[in-house]
Amino acid sequence: MFLAYDQERQQPVLKDITCSIEGGEKVGIVGRTGAGKSSIIAALFRLTELSSGSIRIDEVDIRSIGLEELRSRLSIIPQEPVVFTGSVRYNLDPFGEYADAELWSALEKVQLKSVVEGLPGRLEAPLAEAGANLSIGERQLICASRALLRRTKILVLDEATAAVDLETDALIQEIIRREFAHCTVLTIAHRLNTIIDCHRVLVMDGGTIREFGAPYELLKARGAFFEMCKKTGPAMFSHLYQTAKRAFRRNSMAKKGTNIGKESSSFPVDVDFDDNAHVEDGNVLIEEEEEEEGEEEIVGGDNNNTNTGNSVGT
Repeated sequence: MFLAYDQERQQPVLKDITCSIEGGEKVGIVGRTGAGKSSIIAALFRLTELSSGSIRIDEVDIRSIGLEELRSRLSIIPQEPVVFTGSVRYNLDPFGEYADAELWSALEKVQLKSVVEGLPGRLEAPLAEAGANLSIGERQLICASRALLRRTKILVLDEATAAVDLETDALIQEIIRREFAHCTVLTIAHRLNTIIDCHRVLVMDGGTIREFGAPYELLKARGAFFEMCKKTGPAMFSHLYQTAKRAFRRNSMAKKGTNIGKESSSFPVDVDFDDNAHVEDGNVLIEEEEEEEGEEEIVGGDNNNTNTGNSVGT
């Protein structure tokens, strides 16, 4: 896939991107500002058309279907929460598609039920412009409840927790793990701890894929993702490493039970941009046994013995 916002004047912001994501897979997308993370989402939602290549969902080229149908299959929780001027009900269900019981259930799952019950008018309570009478965390939870109601199989988190406090961040991550367990989730990450337990992480650099694999395997490879994590400091690096290690074993065991890939109907997304290119990165190495005696374990971000000779993509 190649993407340029101005095809006559600009260099492509996405260059030679080819990858495949399985249904039900959780994928983190990381990289520096300008690396191309948000451009991937823009291409998926067809906010701008590709210069060349294609994106396929369930073997259907997204350019062959209407925008309304495409976007009805996708949900997004953006960095800046979108709250409309109007009632709580209108913000959750602007087209009147859901029963009150479903609205209350969604609010309860994001821990907003008691907040809304305390408002005069409850579901009919007015929300100020841009949700000014709610905290930023509550506004983001409104967006999460809206995504819950839509029940799409594809969820995009675009820096969704970058502006909220750590407690709300943890709550949103727990909601995603619990309520979207069988959905395909693409997470553009600001905080590495929010994507460290994903099935795989896509590392973007200069509009290209630098690395793509399980976080634990990328850390062991000591490439670009390793360097990103190392910059968080020794204590956080150790936490990220141990979390990635536990998640890798858990996800590997789940994959043996074929939990990933069972949910189709809106995925897998198959992004294939070269007639001769087909990347199959879904099958990760299963390591059930304990580490052998003498195997080096990375425990700190500033290990002076770090071997950078095996960096990926350099």
